[in-house]
Amino acid sequence: MPLKSVNETAPPAQGNFFTRLPFVAVFGPGIVVMLADTDVGSIITAGQSGVQWGYKLLLVQVLLMPVLYIVQELTVRLGIFTGRGHGELIRDCFGPGFAWVSAAGLSVATIGALLTEFSGVAGIGDLYGVPQPVSLSLAVAALLAVVLTGSYRRVERVAIIIGLFELAFFFVAWAARPNLTQMLHQAAAVPLFNAHFEYLVAANIGAVIMPWMIFYQQSAVADKKLTPQHYRYAKWDTAVGAVITQLVMAAVLIAAAASIRPHAPHASLATVGQMSQAMTPYLGAQMGRLIFGLGVVGAGMVAAIVASLALAWGLGEVAGYKRSLEYKPLQARWFYAVYALCVVGGAVLVGLAPNLVTLNVGVQVMNALLLPLVLGFLVRLAVVALPEANRLRGSYKILVITVCVITCLFAVLGGLGGFFIS
Repeated sequence: MPLKSVNETAPPAQGNFFTRLPFVAVFGPGIVVMLADTDVGSIITAGQSGVQWGYKLLLVQVLLMPVLYIVQELTVRLGIFTGRGHGELIRDCFGPGFAWVSAAGLSVATIGALLTEFSGVAGIGDLYGVPQPVSLSLAVAALLAVVLTGSYRRVERVAIIIGLFELAFFFVAWAARPNLTQMLHQAAAVPLFNAHFEYLVAANIGAVIMPWMIFYQQSAVADKKLTPQHYRYAKWDTAVGAVITQLVMAAVLIAAAASIRPHAPHASLATVGQMSQAMTPYLGAQMGRLIFGLGVVGAGMVAAIVASLALAWGLGEVAGYKRSLEYKPLQARWFYAVYALCVVGGAVLVGLAPNLVTLNVGVQVMNALLLPLVLGFLVRLAVVALPEANRLRGSYKILVITVCVITCLFAVLGGLGGFFIS
């Protein structure tokens, strides 16, 4: 008999007339997790891709749209039809040992993500002469206030508003005046057997599919108490988010390829500060810096919320403590404590060791190397944990497994190859 979910006893979320409308009630988890997907590390990875290879990695961004949708749709399906988070399902289906292995991978990915998010916020502060202790403290205060004083719906709305600043990158790409003919020509000329190119392919895959995204969306769907009648709308929420996040990645790549590569093809873009300084002279120093800064801060803040909540939910699902944004902090002490520790700890680490920002692309490659573990659990759960009518089966099951295997091969081989050439 299936174990009862801790979250089944969480107080129900309240909503008004508009939030009870089908799509409005469902809209949120997919958009939030996808906006968080285009985090600071992803932006730097896309920027380096544009500088080093021009538009040759643009096709990768397009191909990753359906891959991202397929992966995250499985988390929606699992969350809706089981009512449980990802860690809880792994624990119930495969035992606590495998659950803790999955939680360990989530912890590593979350720590890496938080280092990149806070380094991005600190880097934008540096551009405006704000001392790192001040910018990091303001970011921590804002992140704690959003979660500790709100319900799930409020956190979701604030995260979407913050994340929408990422749309500024579309303006950056437009202002860079890319050559369309050159873009199409280079996008079709893919040097597949170049080890340096394959390393950045792996980094881009790791920048798009991250362990904390899977934990967050499945837990958010369960916490929001979406039911089977919401499934169709939840898939649209995820599909729209997948398209938006990859268009943002493509916009950053295009902007870097058009504005930096022609003038400084060997520019170092290890930090957002270096990236902004290299790009904004060709976009207009003041306005370019402002627009770029808004995009990075929006990306970093929404990703910090999502990654920290994902770990708080994931550890709770494995350890069994109360976990829901519908509880007050004193009702779910461990849940909120883990979130606060992630936020404060990430900021402190970046403040004490600012050179950690150079790990941005490496963090994405680490995510890529974790993919076999992450996608292996996800696909297996979709086969055994769902009700019979909703399980993966037939031709779609073959498609999902094929896409996941190919993605993992590109990610692992490219990532390992990059370590040998670096």
